[in-house]
Amino acid sequence: MSVRSKSSEPSEAPHRAGFACFVGRPNAGKSTLTNALVGQKVAITANQPQTTRHTVRGIVHRDDAQLILVDTPGLHKPRTLLGERLNDVVRTTWAEVDVIGFCLPANEKLGPGDRFIAKELASIKKTPKIAIVTKTDLVDGKTLAEQLIAIDQLGKELGFEWAEIVPVSAVGDKQVGLLADLIVPLLPEGPALYPEGDLTDEPEQVMIAELIREAALEGVRDELPHSIAVVVEEMLPREDRPADKPLLDIHAFVYIERPSQKGIIIGPKGKRLKEVGIKSRKHIEALLGTPVFLDLHVKVAKDWQRDPRQLRKLGF
Repeated sequence: MSVRSKSSEPSEAPHRAGFACFVGRPNAGKSTLTNALVGQKVAITANQPQTTRHTVRGIVHRDDAQLILVDTPGLHKPRTLLGERLNDVVRTTWAEVDVIGFCLPANEKLGPGDRFIAKELASIKKTPKIAIVTKTDLVDGKTLAEQLIAIDQLGKELGFEWAEIVPVSAVGDKQVGLLADLIVPLLPEGPALYPEGDLTDEPEQVMIAELIREAALEGVRDELPHSIAVVVEEMLPREDRPADKPLLDIHAFVYIERPSQKGIIIGPKGKRLKEVGIKSRKHIEALLGTPVFLDLHVKVAKDWQRDPRQLRKLGF
C-alpha cells in the first residue's frame, strides 16, 4: 500500500507527524513492536506481563513522516494502588493520541482481557483503531487466518470497524515496515515534532533505571512478582579522566518490597547482583555511547506497590 499522494512529484506528499499508542493486555508484544519500529531498544521487554511502567515514547523518523510511539502499561484488572494508577495512565494516553494500535497475539485465542480492552476502545469514537496481530512467527497459516477473522468479528460485535488489521512478527521483522506505512496516513499533516536523531523523549535516568530493572527481573520472574523498582540516584562524569577516556559513574538503588527478597536479588556471594550489573551496563553504554561504572545497591521499601508515599518517591 503506497502512502504517497497520486502526484508524480513525491516531494509534494504532505509531511505527517503524530502520536500512536499500542495497547493490549500485558505481554501482548507491545514493547517488542515499539523497539522493532524504532530500530533501537527504547522500551523494556521481558517474557512476563507487567514490566512496562513508564509511558516510553519511541520516535520513528521517515522522509514523509514522524511517528511518535507511546508504549503504555498493559490494561488489566487492578489489585493494587499501583495497578489503578497504571490503568489511569493507559486511558489518559488513549485520549491524546492520533492512532491506537491494539496488539493481539496470534498464538492465543481472544479472551476476556481482550474483550475488556476492545469494549473500552469502542467508547473512543474518533480515534482510528488498528488491530495488530503480533507473534505471527509462532503460528501456522490456518491459526493466523482464524485469528484475523475472530478480530474482525470482535469489532463488528462492538459496533466499530478497524481502520486496518495487520499481522506482524517483530522478532522475525515481518510486516513491521508495512505497519508503519499503514499508520502514517492516519496521522495529521504537519512538521516533525522532535529533532532528527532523537529516539525517545524519556529522560536518560529513567531509561537507565528501566534497563537495570529489566536485567534484575531476568531469572527471578517466578520467585519475585513485580516488586522491583529502580531509581538512579546520580550520574556524574569521573573527574580525573582524560578527555579521550571519559567514564560515567552511575549510582542506582534496586528497591524490593520485603527483606526476604534481598537474597534473591543479590544471589550467593553477590553473584546475581554482579550479573545484573554486567548485563545492564552493556545496554547503558550502548544507549549513552560512553563507558560506565555502575554502582548498584539493594534496598527494602516495604509494600511499595500499595503505599502512595512510596509510589511517589519511586516515580509513579
